[in-house]
Amino acid sequence: MSAGFILLAYDVAHLPELTDLWVSAWSDAMPAIDFEARRGWFVDHLTAMHDRGVQVTCAFNSANGQMAGFITLDKSSGHIEQLAVAPAYWSKGVAGLLVAHAKSASPRGLRLEVNQDNPRAVRFYEKHGFHRRAAGTNPGSGLKTWRCEWKP
Repeated sequence: MSAGFILLAYDVAHLPELTDLWVSAWSDAMPAIDFEARRGWFVDHLTAMHDRGVQVTCAFNSANGQMAGFITLDKSSGHIEQLAVAPAYWSKGVAGLLVAHAKSASPRGLRLEVNQDNPRAVRFYEKHGFHRRAAGTNPGSGLKTWRCEWKP
């Protein structure tokens, strides 16, 4: 585990802080999109994912208890739909810790889609062993994506 952070399974009590983190992270990463307006969608979407068994893991700063990031993982398919880190924790190892956790929970491999217009995220995933497999389109935003895959 990365020094200074602990991983905990999602609990419904985390939902307000997790939602605020999601809005903040995405607003900073892609400021042209109004993620505050998508808050309600995200709450419903995360709740539905969790209810159908998608694993949600949260990273917390061990010094102050603040949520630093989270990841969702459908262990049956290896699909990561959401990985978000609070901007204050960018480049602090939180995302790498969360991806390492997902790799250990899904040792047969992982897959995800990343926005092509988010070069920071594309570089991050490539640094962590993901390879682009195909181009795609996000059905919600219409933005171009890369379908990526990690295999051990």
